Amino acid sequence: MSEDPVEQPAPVVRPEVWETYGPADLSAVPVFAGGFINFGYWHGVDLDRPLSQDDRIRSEQDLYRHVLDAVAPRGGRAVEIGCGLGLGCALALDEYGPAAVTGVDIHPQQLRRAREANSPLLAARPQRLRFVLGAAESLPLADAEFDCLYSVEAVQHFPDLSAFAREAARVLRPGGRVAVAGFFSVDGVPAPQERLAGLLETFASGLDIARPVSRLAQALTGAGFADVRADSIGPQVWPGWDRWLARLWAPGTWPRNFMTAWEQQILDYYLVTAARPEAAQGPCPAPPG
Repeated sequence: MSEDPVEQPAPVVRPEVWETYGPADLSAVPVFAGGFINFGYWHGVDLDRPLSQDDRIRSEQDLYRHVLDAVAPRGGRAVEIGCGLGLGCALALDEYGPAAVTGVDIHPQQLRRAREANSPLLAARPQRLRFVLGAAESLPLADAEFDCLYSVEAVQHFPDLSAFAREAARVLRPGGRVAVAGFFSVDGVPAPQERLAGLLETFASGLDIARPVSRLAQALTGAGFADVRADSIGPQVWPGWDRWLARLWAPGTWPRNFMTAWEQQILDYYLVTAARPEAAQGPCPAPPG
């Protein structure tokens, strides 16, 4: 196992992702309070009263907790793919007791912000937290380096789910677990890309990629994972997210169409989990060609 990132060329960043997470700095947009960049898991928030910024931050933290509960990182080595500002890495380190956490992000500006936001923690625990530049499909990490891998609301940007799944299998030890939270088109819905592009600017621009959740489940199975599950957590995400958006956007504006897409059963939010079998020996082989 290598403690240092594996040397690789700088990853290619799609233009829509470069702009949104670089110069535009999505983390500074008020709707993403507290520096997290996710829609939130609102199960513990009373949606019948006016929402506060503390409610919003709690929802973002609780989405991380829901994902981290699925991989149980205590005592092991954890890696987050698409770590953004690294606040989820810090939460994992503080609340779940892993031996170490590595945050990987494809955007160099995001990594710079992550190191700035977590500078006290990096100084206090240099052996337990690091941030690495890399793409989900080509991770600059050693074989069998981690006990668990997780990703929170980044998968909608990954161009190649099969490559991501193979890399997840490669960097996990036998018995390691993976958990991915994100939004996907609902299986069986016709023309999801066209319909979502008509409702949501993020799909129209190409920032978000419309794929059925079964595509990720199949990719994980194909990479050798077992116990693959895709569970909808939409009821804990969409109503609260829409209530929060209502503070800033009127009905009929495109951000409110996330709720519309869910109500029309085009889009949903899922937690996808899987395990690398204990019997696995070494990294999963890459496909021929």
